[in-house]
Amino acid sequence: MNNEPRIALRPGDLVGNTPLIDLNKILIDEGVDVSNGVRLVGKLESLGPCSSVKDRLGLSMINEAEKRGDIIPGKSVIVEPTSGNTGIALAFLARERGYRCILTMPETMSVERRMMLLALGAEVVLTPKETAVKGAIAKAEEIIEGLEGNGYMLNQFENTANAKVHRETTGPEIWRDTAGLIDILISGVGTGGTLTGISQFIKGSEEFGCTPKKPIRTIAVEPQEQMLITAAKGGEKIGPQGPHKIQGMGAGILPKVLDLDMVDEVIPIHSDEASEMTIKLWMIGLPTGASSGAIVAAGAKYCARAEAAGKMVVCIIPSFGERYFSHPMFNDIKTKAETMTKSPLPEPFDNTKYGFATARG
Repeated sequence: MNNEPRIALRPGDLVGNTPLIDLNKILIDEGVDVSNGVRLVGKLESLGPCSSVKDRLGLSMINEAEKRGDIIPGKSVIVEPTSGNTGIALAFLARERGYRCILTMPETMSVERRMMLLALGAEVVLTPKETAVKGAIAKAEEIIEGLEGNGYMLNQFENTANAKVHRETTGPEIWRDTAGLIDILISGVGTGGTLTGISQFIKGSEEFGCTPKKPIRTIAVEPQEQMLITAAKGGEKIGPQGPHKIQGMGAGILPKVLDLDMVDEVIPIHSDEASEMTIKLWMIGLPTGASSGAIVAAGAKYCARAEAAGKMVVCIIPSFGERYFSHPMFNDIKTKAETMTKSPLPEPFDNTKYGFATARG
């Protein structure tokens, strides 16, 4: 027995080793027959120190940049375009290590995300919604130009540390915790690092020294309203293309980090489908955001197929749900919360029972 206390020295030390959870209740609620042995499992990246899969990415990018000497605590300014969760990860790690942090993000990102960033001491610069992530990138580049050589963009969409951390941590954790029984990996694509790194670790990658473990099927999830990955894989787009409501995926660009060769299939999910599934996840006690809803919706669709019999399907749950309350899917709940009124207490009410000096005091 190891008698040494297990105490993290700083928040960054808590990144990784997130648990798996059985989601077959969702399948049953969706009318999927689970008697054939299909099993849907969620990887709860929502339980990281700042509640998203991007905690791993932020830690990896900062660690690698420090090793190269590209950034120096107390001197360098981290400037990064983000849809929110990567920014939150960078903000808490910058606070931990002594960096000034400036984050650019489209104005469509939730107020909760902005509040998280500001509360963590980051500076937030909003960009026009019409330019999406490309506008945030352009603004970040402009800010760096004015920092006299002290500004540094980690560039999550191209940074090799992105997929690397998932090859070295997330993939091994899934392989370990499923006892090698994983058959299908389903992941959303924001930067593409999660899907790419996990797949490279399990399927194997000669380039990165990963010995093949199992020929799993990798399924990418993207918004139906923005089917860039589908098109890149030779598929046809479905319906109108344009803005969507699934924060954290479908950034309007095909990220360089994404290894398309690792993608066996793309399942598009409409924003409405994602919102509906997100609420269902909350109703089983699992608070998530719309990207998680989209990924689990894709998982349920796959599990309904005959080919899914006996398969273990692992879905990535990217983030916790508290930062999404301004999303339209919570409008009714927001209205209900804001219009609640207090209930009268029974009479007579004696406050002396609760330590007050007088009955009404």
